[in-house]
Amino acid sequence: MRLASTKTAAVLCGGLLLALSVPASAAVDAKLLDMLKANGQITAAQYTELQAELAKDQKEKQIAQQAQQETNEQIAATAKKTNDLSVFDQKLAWAAKTQLKGDVRFRQETVKIDGTPNNGGKDKDRQRIRARLGAYTEINSQVDTGIRIATGNSEDARSTNQDLDSYFNKKSLWLDLGYIDYHPDQIKNLHVIGGKMLQPWVSMGDVIWDSDVNPEGLAVTYKYPLGTSAELFGSLGNYTLKDNVNGEGVQFRNDLRMTAGQLGSRFSLTDNLKVTLGGSVYAFQNDQDSRCPTAGSTQCLTPAETIANTAAGNASEYRLYEGFSQVDIGGLAVPLSFYGQYVKNNEATQKDQDTAWLLGAKSKVFGFNLDYNYRDVQRYAVVGAFTDSDFAGGFTGARGHKFKVGYDIDKNFAIGATYFLTKADYASAPGYRDANANTLQLDAEAKF
Repeated sequence: MRLASTKTAAVLCGGLLLALSVPASAAVDAKLLDMLKANGQITAAQYTELQAELAKDQKEKQIAQQAQQETNEQIAATAKKTNDLSVFDQKLAWAAKTQLKGDVRFRQETVKIDGTPNNGGKDKDRQRIRARLGAYTEINSQVDTGIRIATGNSEDARSTNQDLDSYFNKKSLWLDLGYIDYHPDQIKNLHVIGGKMLQPWVSMGDVIWDSDVNPEGLAVTYKYPLGTSAELFGSLGNYTLKDNVNGEGVQFRNDLRMTAGQLGSRFSLTDNLKVTLGGSVYAFQNDQDSRCPTAGSTQCLTPAETIANTAAGNASEYRLYEGFSQVDIGGLAVPLSFYGQYVKNNEATQKDQDTAWLLGAKSKVFGFNLDYNYRDVQRYAVVGAFTDSDFAGGFTGARGHKFKVGYDIDKNFAIGATYFLTKADYASAPGYRDANANTLQLDAEAKF
């Protein structure tokens, strides 16, 4: 009989422990204890001990429930805050993915062209500024855009300089860039660019293109890596210069256009010897209809000297073939680069004035950036409206030297000097050939 009672007590105690180990209300647990005590299955001491354990258990559960409730409230609050931030971030995503870049340059410029009676307005001793501000945005992983405004005395594509003149009058701003750049994820290093863009081709000199010229149209650029030490690069584009240049209709065939193609390669012969080689073609359509109707016109395709000195144009036609190269040498006491370009206009009206060439060298010595080149640009070798506007007053039919030195005073702030020592056939008075045309530029430039 005692054995049976012992077994019953063990079963009841096991049931009690099981009941206490699973979630249950405090009222049920307390009632079970009372029943066990009333039936004599547990002693008063056991009852007191189990009752204390039950109270402790209930308190811990209440604390856990309260903590869980607070945690849930924190999670809900955090989720709401995160959602609010996500909506805010989406609204301002353009700002997070937009870079503002710009520069301001102050220049003292002196221009002296011999052979011009009473100066003729071509000699200059002036101060100029250039201010540019651009916003560049990543629309998504495949599309970028860029917009830039810049100063300028006029709409001339070759200059963003503004003279400090006219009694403190406000200065003009122009749209200098506005483009969309599509670079699909499926084809790495391919860019399809439309609008008014930075020059998509590689330039080793400014015989054909002044660095301020930003072409307008549609272009494709591509780079293809050849191992770890070489790559191919190329570009192809079609650009509109003047709509309906011949006055015969609105179709593309009536527009003055330029088609440009370039192919080149960069490769390393050794760790300290890198080479760039390439060639370009710039072909103009309907350029026979782009003669300047009046003197001083800039809306025509003609050598710059005819703009200044004739009333009837006398423009050439243009199909430019260019070869260019650069050799970069490292491992020396100072870095050294040699570069050059050669241009021939196959459509020149005078075949003895259809070529241009440039040779130059660059280095950095004691913190000074040094650049020198010599060039010879015959009258019909390149389009005068696009060639370097500072060399020989911006005229073709010129030859001479360019010396440039720059020094970084601090981060993003530099000073520099450029001197052009040239001979020009058309920059001076009509009929005055081989005139000295010299220019000195002193610059202070800040970038941000």
